[in-house]
Amino acid sequence: MKNRSRKRMITSVLLFFSMSVMSCAPEVVTTKPPVDTTVVKPAAESYVRISPQNKAYLQLTNGDTFIPIGINTSFIRQEDKEEVILQRYEHYFQETAKYGGNFARVWLSAPAFEIENKKIGVYDSVIAQRVDKLVALAEKYQIRLKLCFEHFRDLTGYPAPFVYSLAFDKPFYAVKNGGKFKDMPDYINSKEGRAVYLNRAAFWLNRYANKPIIFGWELWNEMEHTRVPTPAVEAWMKEIFPGVKKLAPNHLVMQSMGSMSTSWARSIYKTFSAIPDNSIAQVHRYLDMGAELAVCRGPMDELAADAINDLRSFNLDKPIVLAETSAVEPNHSGPSKLFDKDVNGILFHDLLFAPFFSGSAAPGQSWYWDFYVDKNNLWYHLGRFSQAIKGFDPIKENARPYFSNGENQLKIYSLLGTTKDLIWIRDGENNWQTELVNGKAPRVVKTQKFKLEPGVLRVEFYDPWKQQWTKGEIKNNATILPDFSRSIVVRVEKM
Repeated sequence: MKNRSRKRMITSVLLFFSMSVMSCAPEVVTTKPPVDTTVVKPAAESYVRISPQNKAYLQLTNGDTFIPIGINTSFIRQEDKEEVILQRYEHYFQETAKYGGNFARVWLSAPAFEIENKKIGVYDSVIAQRVDKLVALAEKYQIRLKLCFEHFRDLTGYPAPFVYSLAFDKPFYAVKNGGKFKDMPDYINSKEGRAVYLNRAAFWLNRYANKPIIFGWELWNEMEHTRVPTPAVEAWMKEIFPGVKKLAPNHLVMQSMGSMSTSWARSIYKTFSAIPDNSIAQVHRYLDMGAELAVCRGPMDELAADAINDLRSFNLDKPIVLAETSAVEPNHSGPSKLFDKDVNGILFHDLLFAPFFSGSAAPGQSWYWDFYVDKNNLWYHLGRFSQAIKGFDPIKENARPYFSNGENQLKIYSLLGTTKDLIWIRDGENNWQTELVNGKAPRVVKTQKFKLEPGVLRVEFYDPWKQQWTKGEIKNNATILPDFSRSIVVRVEKM
């Protein structure tokens, strides 16, 4: 009996121990691992934002790097039927998209799109529906819109000079015409004036706040032309920026000032660009023989690059864009007479390439979309720029701009990356003065040696004038550039 009891007890202990060991053994997983249900939205459903990895550049909320390629198509200069206006814009958007572009700027305060056109606070529903159609066209061609709220400069009731029938005045805002404001300072400084501005802005913000096709909102075109003192304009911006951003949290908000062609203009750019709520530091600069600054009377690539470098010197920690640029007659007295001669678009080429290769988040954005770009059918230059930067991601490469003067009067604009460098070489012997004024044809730069850093794996060349890619040979940390005129792009792949 004792032996049988003892045997049962030992068996129980062994069984308990066996079960304990089994319970501690790793579980065999027979189910499938959990599926990642995160859906990355396509580009068309993504908003533009400042890159959190590199604040000098822009990206979409789906993570794609976004480089705004396009021009100002701000208004139709002559009043016309809605059908004609929309046909013109479809043409502009179609041409932009055809050549790899994705961006345009439009003034909501231009006569064709102005909802508040007779009385303060009364908005024209027919005009609003016209803008809806414009936005639908932008969506069709995937052209992201920067919409500018205001541009007027006076409350006099009289037209400003050189406006091509474009209203730079809001006479019905003035007290003498039944409005609420004595003058521009009264409108800018008063609570009532700011409420009028924000109410009109809110009409658009509420309408399009959930539209990814909206690149962003611009408060006022070249606001210093209102002639309101700088401290008052700064105070106005610091109140209006948050008010706009609150209603459009998914969009960028920015401001613009006039052509940076004087030392005074540089100082106000430093003030306004630094406002924290100002998403992008925009700069306007033109080739202008009446400008105070000598750089604005020189080669287009140099004046464009200098504008970007000036703003970069402010240490802003935000994207910088040359948002308006082109050529004018002295002191902005009209579109440049050079346009008639510039059928090859050398000014357009330079204003596109020089800013981006100087650290801008975008190529330069041309003014005179009608008198210059469209008239001379220069849209294809957008495609040449798109091809030149293809495969180079400035965010992933943590691109750093660097400029140097090379041999044989070559100007070398470089974006240096971690695995790739992208370099635009401009022939310093050729510019708008030599070619368009003096009639000297661009030379052919032949068998030019180009030094490379050690560790280069591959080198390729893109000629934007021939639309041609070629491969280079590397020997003793150098390569020979293919024969070219005006400019060439070098793409370097490193270890």
